[in-house]
Amino acid sequence: MKLSLETLGALPQDVRTPNYDRADLSASIVHIGLGNFHRAHQAWYLHRLMDLGLAHDWAIVGAGVRPADAAQRDRLLRQDCLTTLIELDPSGKSAEVTGAMIDFVPVAADNAPLIAQMAQSYIRIVAMTVTEGGYYQSSAGGFDADHPDMLHDSQNPLSPKTAFGAIIAALAARRLANKGPFTCQSCDNLQGNGDVLRQTVVGLAALSDSDLAAWIDENVAFPNAMVDCIVPATGPSELALASAFGVDDEAPVTHENFRQWVIEDKFCAGRPDWDKAGATFTQDVHAYEAMKLRLLNAGHQIIATPGELLSVDTIAGTMAHPLIKDVFRKIEISEIVPHVDAVPDMSPLNYVDLIDRRFSNPEIRDTTRRVAFDGSSRHAGFLHPIIREALATDASLEGLALIEAMWARMCQGTREDGSAIAPNDPFWDTLVKAALAARTSPQVWIDQVQFYGDLGQNARFAEAFCRWHRLVQRDGTEAAMRTYLETDASTASKDVYLQKTL
Repeated sequence: MKLSLETLGALPQDVRTPNYDRADLSASIVHIGLGNFHRAHQAWYLHRLMDLGLAHDWAIVGAGVRPADAAQRDRLLRQDCLTTLIELDPSGKSAEVTGAMIDFVPVAADNAPLIAQMAQSYIRIVAMTVTEGGYYQSSAGGFDADHPDMLHDSQNPLSPKTAFGAIIAALAARRLANKGPFTCQSCDNLQGNGDVLRQTVVGLAALSDSDLAAWIDENVAFPNAMVDCIVPATGPSELALASAFGVDDEAPVTHENFRQWVIEDKFCAGRPDWDKAGATFTQDVHAYEAMKLRLLNAGHQIIATPGELLSVDTIAGTMAHPLIKDVFRKIEISEIVPHVDAVPDMSPLNYVDLIDRRFSNPEIRDTTRRVAFDGSSRHAGFLHPIIREALATDASLEGLALIEAMWARMCQGTREDGSAIAPNDPFWDTLVKAALAARTSPQVWIDQVQFYGDLGQNARFAEAFCRWHRLVQRDGTEAAMRTYLETDASTASKDVYLQKTL
């Protein structure tokens, strides 16, 4: 059955459908970046809230700023912006159709339609999922004012090319018309994502209009949030799975049977009661996001990096590989848990067990390639802060250095079986060049200050990285992992690792 509002009532009975009338919904949210994660996570919370008879005036208008977003717009509009969500649980699969999104703004190079939509007084939240590497941060974590996109938007404030430039243009129009601000809400995997979003928006605005920048900084809310749900990319198997449920959906989404959304309760123009659908409002997001980003997101890179090198296609497959799973658990427990605080009802060790089960779910065909994508931002965002803390506290970092060495080997562009790794990073050419040079001079890799900052100049980290890199190059990924696992992390000193790896 072709998915549409007209056919909702004719879908198979085992497919859950909205119990609200879409005609009763009105928009208050613009969401930029209508990928799978948003539709399985934030939009789902709103959909379930609407199912309770609430928040019918908080519907979503989708938006995008990339040419590829136009194709997504066409797909979703052909099915009235409905999405089939398929939960993949080892005990069984289930499907539901969500309807919290009611429209999609036309995608244009100058973002004029998006600016006009956000300038409407009824828009109270502008949210985004643009990936953790999409916030124009410098290697030191500040605002990258010299990036060509930021220079373009500062010089062309009425025809910006980025979401941030469009947000500023809309806020400028609302300020001029005395319509008041909207909340800017990041839904990406960044520690302090609201603070980072504020930094980008205010920093970009200041390049062209300091008064506007000051007004935004004073009046616009940028709540921090932690988001969590494993959502694979959609391909032929996901399309076929939707068909197996009797739904012809051009853009279905599969997801695990776990979600978490912890939100700083700081909004300047109201908000839905997402907590009534299972989200958590708090004034202290940091502990939750630190646990998730350091254990889950860093953990993803710990397993995806050797998984790519060893031609393991899926994340569940990496957890079925005895060496990769054991390396994952050892690094998590001995090198990351000591830097993570507990949150209400969850200790760091229990969280490791939770994500072990989630990563091992065989029903989730989350590809190793997807998780390894954009390593230049994910390693810098998830692993490097832990390495810095380990250096500051004289704690163990051998396993983390090993993963960095494997990432360098991965960026040579070939797996250990000789197959090619297709470009998998916005800076792929730069990474490949450095990775090839590092084969004879490992220090070259960590001297990439745009990714490592000053870490490469730290003698302790540099020694560990170069030692593991030479071992991976000489003996291979599995041999390096065995060497790491053979050493008791609770008693090992640097000298023990030095002896084993030379």
